[in-house]
Amino acid sequence: MTKHPDHISASKFLDELRRFQKGSVTRRHFLGVTGLGLATAVLSTAMPGLRPRKAYAGLSGTLNVTTWPNYFSQENYDNFTKQTGVNINVNVFGSNEEMLAKLQAGSTGWDVLVPTNYTISTYKNLDLIEPLDLKLFPSYDPAAQDPRFLGPGTIDGVTYAVPKDWGTTGFIVNTKMTTENPTSWKEFFALTQGPLSGKATVQDYQLTTIGSAAKALGYGFNTVDKAELAEVEKLLVATKPHLFAITSDYQPPMRNGDAAMAMCWTTDAAQLNRDMPEMSYRLGTDGGEIWVDHYAVIKGAPNRDAAYAFLDFILTPAVNAKEIEAHGTPTTDARVLKLLPESILKNPILYPAADQLSALEYGAAETLTTPERAELMARFKSA
Repeated sequence: MTKHPDHISASKFLDELRRFQKGSVTRRHFLGVTGLGLATAVLSTAMPGLRPRKAYAGLSGTLNVTTWPNYFSQENYDNFTKQTGVNINVNVFGSNEEMLAKLQAGSTGWDVLVPTNYTISTYKNLDLIEPLDLKLFPSYDPAAQDPRFLGPGTIDGVTYAVPKDWGTTGFIVNTKMTTENPTSWKEFFALTQGPLSGKATVQDYQLTTIGSAAKALGYGFNTVDKAELAEVEKLLVATKPHLFAITSDYQPPMRNGDAAMAMCWTTDAAQLNRDMPEMSYRLGTDGGEIWVDHYAVIKGAPNRDAAYAFLDFILTPAVNAKEIEAHGTPTTDARVLKLLPESILKNPILYPAADQLSALEYGAAETLTTPERAELMARFKSA
């Protein structure tokens, strides 16, 4: 007969909790070893990750999720299929402009979209996403969200998107391939045209590529000033012959040694550094981008019921913690923070010092719809 403890230390409790969340022990073991069997009902309210698996009845077909590269846990997606019978088809895009153009063209068949903060008002104004019915995914708790990241998804008091996670745009350097030590966007572009010619990449994404070049010249990240954009274009066109590639999927060339430096998002930086410690992530001292990605449901989604079931599943704290551990992007949810290991919480790539964040800017909606920036990017790519 197993003897259950009358009390358990906080550290032992957290160890057992993480084992349970990772699937290493059964729910019965967890409740038994912690002496919490009689408190399950209370815990289920306070900690949704401990609730029994929900029954998602009546669902079928395929759920089409449109997101970014290297940005989800396959294990979580497989578990959703096991619990619901709904297969997930993932559509990967490298920019919000691509996503918007595809949606405006119509007949995408998409159900769930992962848009960035500055795009949500445009999607709403074009009637491309629906107001979210929060009752249909009770695992989401607005009160648990970092208030810094709640604003973009709510317009005129109506929620159109909920936070997924947040991060930054900087650049990553393979310190085994170069002794150069860039700390700013000005140095990034200078090195690309010099010692690292042929070994650098920029993103196939006008917001970050134009914005980072603008910061290198001392302009605002979101500039739409025609004179400033003309100078940005000169810098980018001069840089183009020295690039290895213009791509938002830059992990392969960074991993195989084709590239030594890349414009980079938090997510990819954490994954690259985890597997290759010589990969060093830097935020430009001259500024750059901070961003928040969201979940939204497409207006007229073919599998709307499955879309809401997916949101309810993926935002359950224990599931969301696995999501964060898999792709390495900072969470906006305080409940999830409590479930993450110290190795993530103390990772400076994921949680930079406050003074490093102070120079960063959110993308602005006008950059998505201003034709001058889109046209500049097209000319740069074709140069």
